[in-house]
Amino acid sequence: MKMRRQAVRNTENLTSAHTFATSATLQRLYLRSVSCSIVSYQLLLELSSVSLAANNRQLITNDMSAVSIYAEASPNPESMKFVLNSNLLADGVSVDYPTLDAAANSPLAQELFGFDYVGRVFIAANFVTITKTQPELAWTQLIPELRQFLKSYVEAGGPIFLVDPAAEQKAAQAATAGDPTQQEGQIAQKVIDLLDNYVRPAVEQDGGNITFKSYHEGIVTVNLQGSCSGCPSATVTLKSGIENLLKRMVPEVQSVVAEGILA
Repeated sequence: MKMRRQAVRNTENLTSAHTFATSATLQRLYLRSVSCSIVSYQLLLELSSVSLAANNRQLITNDMSAVSIYAEASPNPESMKFVLNSNLLADGVSVDYPTLDAAANSPLAQELFGFDYVGRVFIAANFVTITKTQPELAWTQLIPELRQFLKSYVEAGGPIFLVDPAAEQKAAQAATAGDPTQQEGQIAQKVIDLLDNYVRPAVEQDGGNITFKSYHEGIVTVNLQGSCSGCPSATVTLKSGIENLLKRMVPEVQSVVAEGILA
């Protein structure tokens, strides 16, 4: 009888030990499963982060490389202004190429002169003004071709200039400034400030530019560029607008004459 009871207790002990061992094993397996799930989740998050970062980099690259261009009419019916969403030049700097030979410093302008109807190219901060030589050609025919060319050229990273036009422009101004007296120098600076702050912004909106060339004995000489050259209203604007403004603000100014106005 005692032996039977001992056998029963031994069996119960073995069952309890097996149950405990089984429970411990299941617990270890569960913890291992949870641990694996956590690792898998962390790995998924890392992969998602990498994918998101890659997508973000791709979006940034696409945004930086995408160029949008729209055409804007100017007072000169033979000139069209193409405005970009990126800068080609620093603010206040512009270049005017009336011929292919004059455009030696600009590969972009040289390419534009490759179109047989392009007769003048003007480049400013964020726009290009193109003047055509064939009045019979409607801009509605030319705009899509020119816009697509400019977009492809800029997006491909094509060179705009070989030498910084800002330095070239300063050298040209120094060469034509002459040797003014101190008084003339002060008057010239007042004229330059007025042109830069009041006249140039309005002229640029029309796809052109005005630059100061000289002041001597009451006569101000300026250069008209881009769409202003050859514009039917250029002379009226010069005399009725610019000259009147300078005379009113700078009493020493007697007259304003312009270079670059084509008949």
